[in-house]
Amino acid sequence: MAPIIALDPGSEKCGLAVLGDDGRVIEQMVIVAADLVTTVLRLTGRHQVESLVMGDRTGAKRLRRLLEAAQVPLRIITVDEHHSTLQARRRYFAEHPPQGWRRLVPLTLQHPPRPYDDYVAVILGERYLASSGS
Repeated sequence: MAPIIALDPGSEKCGLAVLGDDGRVIEQMVIVAADLVTTVLRLTGRHQVESLVMGDRTGAKRLRRLLEAAQVPLRIITVDEHHSTLQARRRYFAEHPPQGWRRLVPLTLQHPPRPYDDYVAVILGERYLASSGS
């Protein structure tokens, strides 16, 4: 199976991740929503992607129409986004533990210092791969 692009659609920004069929994260980023088509096309060419997995909530319908209107040559699959933001926040802090005095503040009271929509995209991609038997 070819790598997939996972997309956390948003109104102003989007999380993107390229995952191998084994779930390995090849690339991840947060982009401005206006750059979605060009970024997806670039990633498609770079990684020989055939499918795009996207969350089903904020901005999903609008961005799906945008991708289809641009004739992006990918099969678009929708996955449930339920609780993906919470899971992504936990994963972000697992990979980037707070330093200094922030170690003393419970993680439930902290927000990552940068947008973490790319981690949401990774979670969505992993959900798809788990459900497809990969």
